[in-house]
Amino acid sequence: MDTSWKSLEKSIHPSVMKGIERFNFKNMTAVQTACIPQLVNYKDVAAEAVTGSGKTLAFLVPVLHILLRREEKWKIHEVGAIIIAPTRELAFQIKEVLAKLIEDISNLRHILFIGGTPIQNDVEEFVTKGANIIIATPGRLEDLLLRREDSRIALAVKHLEVLILDEADCLLNLGFEKSLNTILRLLPKQRRTGLFSATQTTELMKLIRAGLRNPVSVVVRDNDSKGRVPALLENFYSIVEPEKKFLVLVEFLKQERTKKVLVFFSTCACVEYFSMVLLRVLQKSNISSIKSIHGKMKDKQRFSIFNKFRESTTGILCCTDVMARGIDITQKIDWVIQFDPPSHPASFVHRAGRTARNGDEGKALLFLMPSESDYINYIKVSEKVDVDSMSLDYLNTSEENRVLLMKQLQKFQLKDRIYYDKAMRAFVSYYKAYTKYDCHLILRHKDLNLARTAECFALLKFPKMSELDGKKPDDFVEVAVNLNSLHYSDKQKETTRKKNLKVFKETGTWPEKKGDQKRMHLLMKDTSWSNHKEKRSKRKEKVAKKLTKKRQRSALTLEEYEELEKDDALVKKLKRKKISDADFDEEMGLTVEDEQT
Repeated sequence: MDTSWKSLEKSIHPSVMKGIERFNFKNMTAVQTACIPQLVNYKDVAAEAVTGSGKTLAFLVPVLHILLRREEKWKIHEVGAIIIAPTRELAFQIKEVLAKLIEDISNLRHILFIGGTPIQNDVEEFVTKGANIIIATPGRLEDLLLRREDSRIALAVKHLEVLILDEADCLLNLGFEKSLNTILRLLPKQRRTGLFSATQTTELMKLIRAGLRNPVSVVVRDNDSKGRVPALLENFYSIVEPEKKFLVLVEFLKQERTKKVLVFFSTCACVEYFSMVLLRVLQKSNISSIKSIHGKMKDKQRFSIFNKFRESTTGILCCTDVMARGIDITQKIDWVIQFDPPSHPASFVHRAGRTARNGDEGKALLFLMPSESDYINYIKVSEKVDVDSMSLDYLNTSEENRVLLMKQLQKFQLKDRIYYDKAMRAFVSYYKAYTKYDCHLILRHKDLNLARTAECFALLKFPKMSELDGKKPDDFVEVAVNLNSLHYSDKQKETTRKKNLKVFKETGTWPEKKGDQKRMHLLMKDTSWSNHKEKRSKRKEKVAKKLTKKRQRSALTLEEYEELEKDDALVKKLKRKKISDADFDEEMGLTVEDEQT
């Protein structure tokens, strides 16, 4: 079978073929060979292929061909295609590939809707410039489709011919099922739909049944691949004691300082804290750059960091799963490090799949604590992925070095309170994330050695967490320090802290903060947890009293209830003529005057 791109010259629009030539690809990948003819011939497609297999071109090429073969020219406010991606980075990447494909196609416009900015800006941009192809994240697209009063998008999609759902299983894992159902309900039924993913799940099958009509199922397997990961990927794991995890990471990065490394953490707070301390600890290791990216960062900052890392040949990027799906890095990644196992098992495949893409070799390493060793068999069964054990004995990870590193991180906290804040937030967020694992029978939060894990974060004090009823591990050794004496290097932060501290000393109450900052402050401030529990208990009692009074006002007393029953029985007797009218009046206490009244 001819898999060259030239073999499509007779079946694909010439303008699209001209765009393909810019990528200098000679042959199509397996998923492109299988999916492009199906979509071009008006078939719905549900495609499953390993990460890094070229799915983006597999749907962009037929989308453009379908739009260009329409005889009538597309008006600027007619939307012919919608492409939905789970993350802003992936949506932006698809936009870049699309822009390259349609450089010479002047009669097709595209637009990106990804959130992070006022929705009115997107509305105004569409009204002013128009678009025939929309690339969007599901939440923002749903909002725009529902804003019928001031958006032309709800009307523009009536001409829709193609809908593409990229990384569809991730769309569901991130909780977009409700948004997707709304979007499918608002779009025309007479359309072509392509659903692309690296894994198939039960939820995904429900979406296929809801959004696709008699779809062609395409499952692409590399004969040499190791399950659902690329064939040239070397997948490893290493069992590491919880207190040594960060030390092992530091020493590993020192050894691989000339490589390009992606490091995954479980939460945004962990990314912020560990990237911050890595920058300090590795500043003399000749590493070109250490950056971080997560979902709570502003778009402009995220895209700037993302683009720089894509083009660099060396460096370290600390991130959450926001970088795990569909992201294609221009310069290959040498190592993917998973500091924590992912919340969703399928994410293990996508994290590791950031390397060994487009025929390149790559390596991935997962850190597991002794209590998490069963995770390897679980991944082997659920994701059909084999992971080999890797010894890290060559690293300088002695107990002495661990203690020295922990004291170094604690010293950062003592000199600048921002490190203390971030360490506490990171630990709390890590524990909360651990309690919500999908595979909670394998990764049990009750098996966590909290004292040793806290040492990995180099905590000065153990946080007073409501999930643990304010208790701390008996074997955790706190640093003897008055937390109110810790100051910020940032002058503005320090001025605010001193003002709040003054109010606290005068009133005994710390000035309230809004949202998460307030909750985190209750966890971290140097006051008695028992006082906080007492205040919370009093609030509950107050609410309970209000409810009791309300119920008392609305409820009948026993005497009133018996009286009503008696009156009801008399009414029934009167209807059945078992008593006379006079007897009824007498029993009810009615007089002639009462009746006249």
